[in-house]
Amino acid sequence: MPEPPANLREQALSLLASGKAASRADLVELLEVAPSTVSSVVRRLLEEGAILEEGVGASTGGRRPKILRLREDGGVYAVAELGGRHARVGLCAPSGELQVAEEFACDISAGPQAIFDEITEAFDRIRAAHAPGRRLLAVGMALPGPVDFPHGRLVGPARMPGWSGYDVQSDLRERFQVSAVVDNDAKAAAIGEYVTRRATGDMIYVKAGSGIGGCLVTDGRIYRGGRGLSGDLTHVRVADSGERECSCGSRGCLETVASGAALARELAGRGRPVTNLRDVVAATVDADPAVVTLVRQAGRLLGVALSGLVNFLNPDSVVIGGALSSLDVYVAAVKGMLYERCLPPLTQSLTIEPSAAGPDAALIGLGRLLRETAGVNLSPEQRPAADATTTS
Repeated sequence: MPEPPANLREQALSLLASGKAASRADLVELLEVAPSTVSSVVRRLLEEGAILEEGVGASTGGRRPKILRLREDGGVYAVAELGGRHARVGLCAPSGELQVAEEFACDISAGPQAIFDEITEAFDRIRAAHAPGRRLLAVGMALPGPVDFPHGRLVGPARMPGWSGYDVQSDLRERFQVSAVVDNDAKAAAIGEYVTRRATGDMIYVKAGSGIGGCLVTDGRIYRGGRGLSGDLTHVRVADSGERECSCGSRGCLETVASGAALARELAGRGRPVTNLRDVVAATVDADPAVVTLVRQAGRLLGVALSGLVNFLNPDSVVIGGALSSLDVYVAAVKGMLYERCLPPLTQSLTIEPSAAGPDAALIGLGRLLRETAGVNLSPEQRPAADATTTS
């Protein structure tokens, strides 16, 4: 019998997690598909150990239905997002729901081993505080560089010295002795944003932080490209860049004028007391005229880079995430440039908004990825290949 569509598997898990469905009959009604299709989906979820059959429900005229529920198993997923100067870690329930998150300072240039030692300590600390005695089911990590998904290896990250080619996924598996999922930070955040918004249309997600990354979500799926490396807006060449040299070795890249790192560097060069993105955000919130002007120009340049994508792809929404999305002037500048540069029929129903998931977007996305790809009771060798809606 052929495998059921991946999106039905994901929808069934979501319905069971939310409590909207508790039986095969409920799934047939809510998914509006044939009973045989639902039986196929449920059979696979049972084989994976993702769900359990527990007792029977009340009869509605026929046989009493068997009750289905997610296997919680008393464990947790540990998730982490790395930035250039910080890490955010959290714990998710087996349903994928983020339960707790915290952030701490770190320097990604210290290299994988040093950073992973810090992440291990943070996981131990947060589990001891919020999930004592609960089993670690799997680990997820989002990184600010190109990731060969689903293999979890970094491919030529421009801003991560010492990380290129590093097999992050294997390291995490060996370190924690559980399965692991590794993804690019913008893609993980796009999943989290899509889940938070309960979106249904095509979405371009942009993470505007120290660097700039992007992702297209279409028909509920992450578009990854040939090697999973799609969405790198950072190195799109833009006019008015001043031909500044980029970390990739080229000149005129979007990163050099529209990212948080570029803003901090420019303001520091003008003698402003700015050393990092937090300082940029604080100065903008304080309405420093020179800072606001520079931030607005950065948003306009991001809008220029996005306008070609909007004209080409005709998405339903553009969502700006990352630290710069908290600045109204930046988001408004992106929006203004998109309306100016894009064809009117494409912007009539286009929504352009800041992130709804906020700083937890990537952790929420990792929780969803782990729920879809990590069978709770199976070893990595036994686990079926990832095929869930948002991973392809």
